[in-house]
Amino acid sequence: MFFKKIYNFGDWLEDKVRGKLSHYPIIYAFIGGMGIIIFWRGIWHTFDYIMELFFATGVSLASTSDAYLPWWDGPLSILIGVILLLLTGLFVTSFIGNEIIISGLKQEKKIAEKTKDEIEIELNENAKMKSEVHKINTRLEKLENILKK
Repeated sequence: MFFKKIYNFGDWLEDKVRGKLSHYPIIYAFIGGMGIIIFWRGIWHTFDYIMELFFATGVSLASTSDAYLPWWDGPLSILIGVILLLLTGLFVTSFIGNEIIISGLKQEKKIAEKTKDEIEIELNENAKMKSEVHKINTRLEKLENILKK
């Protein structure tokens, strides 16, 4: 019950933030990009720190110039990145992508799992839809021309 309230609040907050940011696409993209970079920075620094712990040789194995950052630097960056990405609604889409989510909801197979025949059938269906859309577009243009006269 408590988790559901937190989830609903987060969903409501995300909708509000996305609604506001959608009017400012450059700022939206900038915040989303910052969230992704901060998130991956946190992953990178966390694993650098873990590697230092496991292989304490006295020689810095970290890829950063300052190997003496506090232990919480990486996890804090991950947290800040996740918050930015969740608020902007980009967390799932930036890592998974819309196509995969939609195909999962439709319960479609991955392209690698489809047979050649299934792919050909799908391509033929797409070609038929494209042809139908073209026919509809042609009819609309004719109707527009008639209405203009």
